[in-house]
Amino acid sequence: MSALAESATTATASGPDVHIQVKDLTMAYGSFIVQQDLTFSIQRGNIFIIMGDSGCGKSTLLRHMIGLKRPVKGQVLYEGKDFWAAEPLRRKGFMRSFGMSYQGSALWSSMTLAENIALPLQEYTDLSAADIRELAQLKLALVGLAGFEDYYPAEISGGMMKRVGLARAIALDPDILYFDEPSAGLDPISSRLLDDLILELRDSLGATVVIVTHELASIFSIGDNSVFLDAEKRTMTATGNPKQLRDTSTDPKIHRFLTRGEA
Repeated sequence: MSALAESATTATASGPDVHIQVKDLTMAYGSFIVQQDLTFSIQRGNIFIIMGDSGCGKSTLLRHMIGLKRPVKGQVLYEGKDFWAAEPLRRKGFMRSFGMSYQGSALWSSMTLAENIALPLQEYTDLSAADIRELAQLKLALVGLAGFEDYYPAEISGGMMKRVGLARAIALDPDILYFDEPSAGLDPISSRLLDDLILELRDSLGATVVIVTHELASIFSIGDNSVFLDAEKRTMTATGNPKQLRDTSTDPKIHRFLTRGEA
């Protein structure tokens, strides 16, 4: 089966296990079309990879999915419900179930690690200060940083900052975890440890995970499914398991991306 055929087969899948659907989505900045005709499904509990060469619109797609930018046309559906057609309060309800980990961790430098993790708990819950502190400690422990509650971001390594960003993303026990280049700037060992942590948290939370990344080691080790965005064609050219796309795709761009031109 060709990559495009795989795309059509996977994209139209629907059913009780489909958690997220993107349908006929077009993204643009003014008159400039970034991507168009994006259609794919993400199964509940899967780790889904958004991939493609630099400048293809991977992070832009993420922003459309989490509610930071409205599409020119098309739909983003959560359990069959149209996110962008919903009333503002309903959209906030959707967003309450998201956890987001940014490429640069986006930690407040003037706050301790525990205080950074406490922010969403203070914003979205009525928990006491003591309970919030206890939950912040628990989330740090879950990412292997027990005892670091009172450290500041400047006092820890880049890999540890990524873990703190992840701890904050899971503060509210989200149904969906979004990551934008989680391994960027990390050495291979730290990157692998972060991948292992993402798998552990996916399993413990029962969450669906969506990741923007170009790191092949991560794509192949944790990705269940994926979509490939083509910068020149300005649309998706395949969706499917990354290893299967690597081994079967006849699209030279996809093959080159997934082999780094070495095969």
